[in-house]
Amino acid sequence: MSRFNHILVTGAAGALGRQLRTAGRELAPRIRLSDRVPSTDLQAHEEDFVADLGDFEAVRNAVKGCDAIIHLGGQAIEGPWADILNANIVGTYNVYEAARQCGVSRIIYASSIHAVGYYDRTQTIDASAPPRPDSLYGVSKAYAENLSRYYFDKFGIETVCLRIGSCFPKPADRRHLITWLSYDDFRQLVTACLDAPRVGHMISFATSANNQSFWDNRQASVLGYAPRDNAADFQSEVFGMTAQGDPNDPAVRFQGGSFCAAGHFDDTLKKG
Repeated sequence: MSRFNHILVTGAAGALGRQLRTAGRELAPRIRLSDRVPSTDLQAHEEDFVADLGDFEAVRNAVKGCDAIIHLGGQAIEGPWADILNANIVGTYNVYEAARQCGVSRIIYASSIHAVGYYDRTQTIDASAPPRPDSLYGVSKAYAENLSRYYFDKFGIETVCLRIGSCFPKPADRRHLITWLSYDDFRQLVTACLDAPRVGHMISFATSANNQSFWDNRQASVLGYAPRDNAADFQSEVFGMTAQGDPNDPAVRFQGGSFCAAGHFDDTLKKG
């Protein structure tokens, strides 16, 4: 169990939030779950707090009394600018400012590889590589990483930014063989972020122990994260149901995959 006593989990009703809950009291003796919709099947150590991330007072009330935050909430994929702005930019600011006002000392933030999606797949990058977002969603993740740095440098709130690859039950395409993060490894990584005595401000690439990788994750070695699963276990299945793809296609060439091949999301709304 971590050294934190009362943890807020935003986005608790989403796919990753529901998976994280299965870790139970390994996270903390008390866990407050927050989302725009209620969480179900509450356990004895859990409490529910419905809040919209765009509403600062609601967020502040959700944060009050907690000593750490696992911030999974927000727009989880590319979408309209207005949605990205409210949930991922305004919402993440609200989480950090509420944390500052309420004395929270550590935040685990669900960032994304889409903050660096425009690096070529032939490149190996580490956490010091400049952001190269592949979407408005990726821009919001790069913003949040910088915001968290500001709140650490100025106010001492520690953050681990987890650049999540592809967190699904199993890999669904050939790119996932490189970027996949299993649910078990996701829970283990979050627990490691809470257990570490000190994290400062850190970016960690969040993947399982896959045979291939785009990323050098040595800067996050202090977490002691030791992934157990490997996407290679699914390679034959994935190869059997997917094609290689054109290496000049942006979806194949760049680390961000299909996000790099898509245009501006709001253009699709205008056409509709």
